[in-house]
Amino acid sequence: MRSKGATKRKAASIAVVAALAGAGWGPARGANGESSSWAADDFSFNLSGYARGWVSVNLQNQPELDAIDKDSKGKLSMVRGSLLLDADAKTGPVKWKAIGRADREHKTSYLNDLERLRTTNGTAVGGHSSSITDNYNNNELREFWAEMPFGERVTVKVGKQQLVWGESDFFHAMDLVHGYDLSWHLFFEGENEEWRKPLTLISTKIRIPEADGMLAAYVRPGVDRCEDIGNTYDIRGGRWFFQPYRGFDLSAVTDKDCDHPDGDRDDVTGGVRWSGEAFGLSYSLAYLTSFSADPVANSAFKPYKKAPSGAVFDLIHPKIDVLGATVSGYSAALDAVLSAEMAYTKDQPFNVGTGAFLAPNVPGNVGIGLGGVKKKNTLTTMLRIDKDLDLQGLFGTSRPSFSSIQLFNTQVLGFDRDDDLVRLFAYGTELTEHNTILTAFTTLNYANDTINPGFAIGVDLTHGGGFAIPSLSLTLSDQWLARIEADIFWGGNKSNKTQFSDEASQIFGYFDNASQLVFRLTRQF
Repeated sequence: MRSKGATKRKAASIAVVAALAGAGWGPARGANGESSSWAADDFSFNLSGYARGWVSVNLQNQPELDAIDKDSKGKLSMVRGSLLLDADAKTGPVKWKAIGRADREHKTSYLNDLERLRTTNGTAVGGHSSSITDNYNNNELREFWAEMPFGERVTVKVGKQQLVWGESDFFHAMDLVHGYDLSWHLFFEGENEEWRKPLTLISTKIRIPEADGMLAAYVRPGVDRCEDIGNTYDIRGGRWFFQPYRGFDLSAVTDKDCDHPDGDRDDVTGGVRWSGEAFGLSYSLAYLTSFSADPVANSAFKPYKKAPSGAVFDLIHPKIDVLGATVSGYSAALDAVLSAEMAYTKDQPFNVGTGAFLAPNVPGNVGIGLGGVKKKNTLTTMLRIDKDLDLQGLFGTSRPSFSSIQLFNTQVLGFDRDDDLVRLFAYGTELTEHNTILTAFTTLNYANDTINPGFAIGVDLTHGGGFAIPSLSLTLSDQWLARIEADIFWGGNKSNKTQFSDEASQIFGYFDNASQLVFRLTRQF
């Protein structure tokens, strides 16, 4: 019997395809292979895109691979290629958009070592991937929507799309409509639009000039795939699984459950956002109901509302309610733009159970977050200052350099150590009441912005550890772009060395020994 979700998804797909066919939308090609377009009085079409390649190199040895290869430093960790096509059309008052992308990876010797390690530790048996590159290869219709105006103030967009609600860059307070695909990368430079996972939505914008603002709202009717919900991490033993789990395919003992009573993908979700200007400030107020971005474990030892189908646990994304606000404005005294963002989350789920797996010294506690699920309210705040620094005399740049500093904090409200909450399942480290991270970046500009060195840094002020990303972006021509960067991490002596342990790993401890050098080349068309 076909599930209700499958029936809803098929009906939505048929409706969108029929609408496009009725509009007479067909392909167009340019003679020189560049961006193709065609226009008439009531019809226009444009096709653009890119071909892109990545190469990354390990800058450190991987301790998980010591038994197989003690010299993983200097090995290629990624050889990846992507082709993206972006089609825009206009039929009368209706705008159409379709974006498709294909991704392929070469199995480097380093990835082959990780695949061998999955066999050695037994997690390849029963896992979902026969090849480790199955984690990274993908064909996807990323966006497919139509937008129509209703009068002079209202527009409605229907289809697979992205909505951005928030101000922060490295970490997200209010930008919670969508999850992110973090499986093949995790920290190096890129565009959120390409990592964000689009959803099938009905969204609208209503301009209200009398109040100097705009009302935006969306409804997600619940026709998305399971893989579209929440953040996706590299839990299948790949290059971006957190230390010490590289080469350990967690999917051998877990499933992702999108039919859980507290996190059913077929449930309707949505939100509303008001943005406007007042007293020289830009501001917004928003409410949304969504799915928790990061998954939690529904443990077989202490099931949460439903027994898991996985051997040890299922990954679930319980629903949350978020109330948020942003404000930004220019400070003449600092000659900078100051921004603030706040998000109050009701019923943020956390796993329970600090300590090592099946710790005998803690009665009734199985450790590493497998002791159940508990919900707490949280308050996430972000303070930001953006400023153009005049470094022309010091560094000889061609114009002032854009720089930004962000202070990001998440507080667990009503925090009680007796709740025994963990920071992340598969680790026995306790969650702290505050988690505070400071980030900063600046970009230098030379030769009319064709040569752009940059530097980003982040520090965990609560637990220690951080990252640094020196980079160089090059515009080689109108079509060719290049970038090189080093992603350097340090764990602040808080990193697990043993799987399923209660060692002191916190966020940057997860990235211990993951430093890398990344090259990217793009051909736009």
